[in-house]
Amino acid sequence: MSQTLSRRRFLRGTGIALGLPWLESISVFGAASPKANTAPRRMAACFFGNGVNPAHWGAENGPGGLELKQSLKPLESLKDKMLVLKGLWNPTTVEGPGGHYPKMNLLSGLKVKQTTTDVEVGLTMDQIIAAQIGNKTPVASLALGTEGPKYSTDSGYTSIYSAYVSWSSATTPAPKEIYPQQAFDQLFDDGSKRARDKSVLDLVLSDARSLRGKLSRRDGQKLDEDLTSVRELEQRIERAEKFSQAETNGQGWQPSVKAPTMPRPGPGLPAQQHEHLDLMMDILVLAFQMDRTRVATMMMTNDLSGMNFDFLGIKGGQHELSHHAGDAERLDRYQKSNEYMVKAWARALQKMQDTNEGERSLLDNSMIFLTSSLWDGNAHDSTQLPLILAGGGGGTIRGGRVLDYAKDPNRKLCRLHLALMDRMGVKMDRFGDAESALSDLA
Repeated sequence: MSQTLSRRRFLRGTGIALGLPWLESISVFGAASPKANTAPRRMAACFFGNGVNPAHWGAENGPGGLELKQSLKPLESLKDKMLVLKGLWNPTTVEGPGGHYPKMNLLSGLKVKQTTTDVEVGLTMDQIIAAQIGNKTPVASLALGTEGPKYSTDSGYTSIYSAYVSWSSATTPAPKEIYPQQAFDQLFDDGSKRARDKSVLDLVLSDARSLRGKLSRRDGQKLDEDLTSVRELEQRIERAEKFSQAETNGQGWQPSVKAPTMPRPGPGLPAQQHEHLDLMMDILVLAFQMDRTRVATMMMTNDLSGMNFDFLGIKGGQHELSHHAGDAERLDRYQKSNEYMVKAWARALQKMQDTNEGERSLLDNSMIFLTSSLWDGNAHDSTQLPLILAGGGGGTIRGGRVLDYAKDPNRKLCRLHLALMDRMGVKMDRFGDAESALSDLA
């Protein structure tokens, strides 16, 4: 009975991933909402594992604008829409053992707990934003990926860290959806799925009531925690119904894309990994186009990823390729994998740029950054991070530049997060290990 009422059942039993609900108590962080007829801002953090080849990553400020290095060449047509950020890092990743897992605090800036029995990373910036603005869309926040977690330990850390960048509490990763059909249904429900969800909720609550009197006090507390998740799902169903009615009545700003522009994906995972990645990126873009959510994370691969690049004529998984040890042939394969990840990201950005939202494009109204948890994947070096920020933030970010913070003693990555949160309407005096936002994005 306890297995059938597990947290996994409550969170995943309906084939969806729960986002953080709207929390009224966090409203003090926020700024004034944009006018009802103004296109909203969106924010997404995109991640790929195992670092980059530093020799070919980045750009320089040239007389004609950005001069992109080889890894960033797929972004040539969009270079005026992006900032290449140098030197930012999370200082908490340097001390202590562990090559990969302690570096997976990209969106919180807090130290990853060294333990094999539980996890702790910190509440991430995307979830703080979702708590503030999540009541404005059917889905408060979206967490997507292409690989599920694998369970092992290394240097006293659990591998669960490698599978998540978004954390809905200090100790709880935000559920990440890797199945395209389930992600699609979560975002673009026609009403039938809400009816199914309600039926499952009724079943779960009935089971819980019958079990409640048989539990110890501690188990009862655990059950109450899980029932909180059920109530969050109820809130999301109600929110989806409310927004469906608002769309019918044409209230407020309306997105230029009214219906899904792609067919509902089939069940299961695509056979080819690159097709899987492209499909999940398409779902993310469509979610922003249709204003189903305004906050997202996308794990293009996990850290220590086994993504295979056979479709490029490359043998070996991504993590294996990163440990090239300076061998020219292996380094070339690693470089090609880097270029592919940027190309897949650029493809999604171009779709956003091609989406007209009136005065600006969808990309102009968004802030989409791409990064990894390592700089030099071969050396597990995190003393700076590969980072590109695309989009205009609704006219608040000026692209086409390299911003170099390498010599700045206060080059903390969380300063970028503060700047992005501010643009999303979340005002905070400090976040993670940072006490001031980057001031030169505009």
